[in-house]
This record gives sequence, structure tokens and C-alpha cells, in this order.
Amino acid sequence: MKIVFASDIHGSLPATEAILTRFSESGARWLVLVGDLLYHGPRNALPDGYDPAAVARRLNTVAGSIIAVRGNCDSEVDQMLLDFPITAPWQQILQGEQRLFLTHGHLYNPDNLPPLEQGDAFISGHTHIPVAEKREGIVFFNPGSVSMPKGGFAASYGMLDEGVLSVRTLKDDTVIAQICISP
Repeated sequence: MKIVFASDIHGSLPATEAILTRFSESGARWLVLVGDLLYHGPRNALPDGYDPAAVARRLNTVAGSIIAVRGNCDSEVDQMLLDFPITAPWQQILQGEQRLFLTHGHLYNPDNLPPLEQGDAFISGHTHIPVAEKREGIVFFNPGSVSMPKGGFAASYGMLDEGVLSVRTLKDDTVIAQICISP
């Protein structure tokens, strides 16, 4: 199964267009959005091309392919614009015996994990910093941010393809981090 992951769009229409292009080109069945879709948040400057209503309209064009979780900047008002659910604080995807635990990262995070087993993957956003690593048998993955990257990283997204999770730059699709999650 091929999955594209994106986080922290924060209402940026150019970032939304870019991730939807990557999703379309990838041939992936699912686009997983791990929070902070429409609003930029009070601590952040307005991202490039800030247009939350247009972002909602564009995401709605692929609503049937989206699995999403609520970020700390997402609200019930945002849900009124979206044709797919975003109010769950977490979701899970099962791949055989392996679980992908999806959350934004403000409630559950690497310092406050839900109950996970060795071989599971904890997938979050929130920090805007890409991560692909394994600690104590659990995979930690963060696709970074498509609109407001931090830590000197480029805007990025994630891809699961043939058991490999990779963080890729949004601009030119360069792999900047990856980890094999196949048991």
C-alpha cells in the first residue's frame, strides 16, 4: 500500500496545490493529513498564499482519499468547510500485524506515547521538523511541514511505499530521511 503524508498546511494554498500534485503523481491510494490544515495559529506568521477557504475547496476534491486527524490549530468551524472528518485526535491504519498510529503531536507525542507495541509506527506532525527513526522498536515519523518548515529544513511531506517511510522535499522530491518499517 502506498500512502502520502502531509502535515501543517496552515491555510497555504500554494502548499496545498504542491502536495495535491505530489499525491496525484505518486499513485498513492491515501493522503493522510496529520493536522493543522486551515488555520495558521496565533504564534505563526501568515504562510505564503494564505487562503483557508480555497485550501478547503481543493482538499475536498480528493475527500474520498483523505484520512485526517485534528491538529492544535484545527477547530469544529474548520470541519464545517471540509467534506472529510478532521475532529478525531488520532487514527490508526493496520497493515497486517503492524499498526500506524496517526496523531498531530500536541496530545500524544514521543514524550507521551499511547500504548504501542514493537514494530508499530508513531506518525505525527506539529513540530514542523522531519523525523524518520526507530527507538526501542517503535518507528517515529514526522513528514515535516508543507508550508512552514522549521529547523532549516525545506518544505516536506512523507511517503510510505513498499515498507519504506521517507520524508521528501516538496519542491523537488529529494529524499531527506527514510526508514524501513517492514517487519
